[in-house]
Amino acid sequence: MTSSAEPVSRAERKKQELRREIIDAAFDCFAERGYHATGIADVATRLGIGHGTFYRYFQNKRDIVDHVVDELVARITGALTAENAPDAVSTLAEYREQSARIGESLARIFGEDPRVPRLLLFEAPGIDRAMAERILDLFDLAAAMTAAYLSHGVELGYLRADLDVGNTARAINGMILGSAITTLRTPEDQRALSEAVRRVMYDGIASS
Repeated sequence: MTSSAEPVSRAERKKQELRREIIDAAFDCFAERGYHATGIADVATRLGIGHGTFYRYFQNKRDIVDHVVDELVARITGALTAENAPDAVSTLAEYREQSARIGESLARIFGEDPRVPRLLLFEAPGIDRAMAERILDLFDLAAAMTAAYLSHGVELGYLRADLDVGNTARAINGMILGSAITTLRTPEDQRALSEAVRRVMYDGIASS
């Protein structure tokens, strides 16, 4: 049986590699100079390429940020399929295990390159109004995703029936966001913070 997927040519691989190198160089420049102070010339000079080469891959530096957001959304949604899909579990014990897997997946996605959450949380909202709205839309998407898990739990009865699904989803995501910001400075705290978030989700903070 043959695969229907077309093999990636050497030329295409080289294009993908250069595209990634441009993104990496842009991130380095953003970190050193700030987004607004970075010019296309700075990125091109760092890589030793001409302006024309840059524009074959991206329209402008804002296009790079759009690409990073698109890629991030695709990777997150990809991590929430199969055994991590909202309807993949049927008991609280299974949901606990699923939440731990999802937490580890998200930690890998954000931890692979700390420049990504730093850009999205601190730089991107100040680029322009449209980008600020796009980041807010991303948070709304995350809330809707979390709400789908909570709604499933309420429907099956392993989460409380009177749960305010929408606001609980936002509260959970707020804890996750706070953890992400903290681990930008102290990445070694990531595992303990994830566990603390899950304990608040399931056990609360009241003394038994």
